[in-house]
Amino acid sequence: MSPRTASKTATPRKRKPSPQRLRKLLAREWMCWEQGMMRVAGVDEVGRGPLAGPVVAAAVILPTDCWIDGVADSKKLNAERRTRLDVLIRERCLAFGVGAASAAEIDRLNIRRATALAMQRAIARLGGADHLLVDGLAVPELGLERHSAIVGGDGSVHCISAASILAKVTRDRLMTRLAARYPGYGWERNMGYGTPEHLDALGRHGATPHHRRSFQPCQLDLADDLLDASTEILIPSS
Repeated sequence: MSPRTASKTATPRKRKPSPQRLRKLLAREWMCWEQGMMRVAGVDEVGRGPLAGPVVAAAVILPTDCWIDGVADSKKLNAERRTRLDVLIRERCLAFGVGAASAAEIDRLNIRRATALAMQRAIARLGGADHLLVDGLAVPELGLERHSAIVGGDGSVHCISAASILAKVTRDRLMTRLAARYPGYGWERNMGYGTPEHLDALGRHGATPHHRRSFQPCQLDLADDLLDASTEILIPSS
């Protein structure tokens, strides 16, 4: 193939958005930067709804005017693309943190408070942040003056989208590892969500230590355990 032919068939490199376009794309971040808050962290969680596994949160601080092409709401990306972007985000960010709350903590605290705990753990690994941009509703545990809650932020705010990708990739990897330890529930495919495959396995094999006993489909199994004197239910202290 001649150089001329190769140049025609090569995939064109996408240009970085113009300064004007970049300012629009990073509008929420710019609102903070203009007030002197340079370390702006996007925060998001993954795994509020599954029947098994932890809820995982991530926090990401990107450099000023940093735009990573392809970053979007993790739910709209396939696994291969999320994995590639996960690497890019970790390479280009100023700081990132990932935190989790276990199924036992979810049962003890409830899912909302456990999600807040996972976020707090992720934020603690940043080494400091001037302001937090959090997907969804306000999280009182993070400090109401310290963060801005943005409904739909995982699809509209760049640093939150980046956090959603890190959280999703991390949780999927964890569930895949847990699937090898607890085969039969299909966690490597359903990631702990209540699919027919997972519900069928739950009925046949019962709950594992990583199932959320406070979630409805797992409660019958919990009731059976309470009636069985030989079964010990471990509840974390404090």
